[in-house]
Amino acid sequence: MRDSPETAANLADMPANPLTDPNWATETTDRIVSVIDNVRAQTTQKVVYAARGAVFGVIAIMLGTLIAIITVAGLFRALQSLLELAVGWDRAVYLSYLIVGAIFIIIGLVLFSKRNNDAAA
Repeated sequence: MRDSPETAANLADMPANPLTDPNWATETTDRIVSVIDNVRAQTTQKVVYAARGAVFGVIAIMLGTLIAIITVAGLFRALQSLLELAVGWDRAVYLSYLIVGAIFIIIGLVLFSKRNNDAAA
């Protein structure tokens, strides 16, 4: 059984026919690459952003902790030097601990009073 000329003409006019379309390989490859890029953008890219956020978050927490420690130590030292003008060095040290401790206790009490009471209800 032979194909009629009409069937051959219809076969030649079919889109994406690898036998007659010289751009078939390029177009198919472009479609595959496009699908893979879309899948990657929806999955891998989001994971990469989440990992970067976690890493930068940990670095920010570490730097923030370091800055807080250095600030508190500087506060103690500055207060000791200031109090030394009025009293001796030994008393200045104890008074600076007392003053900074009292400040932290007041801050803690204020924050504790503003806590969420939903768990108790």
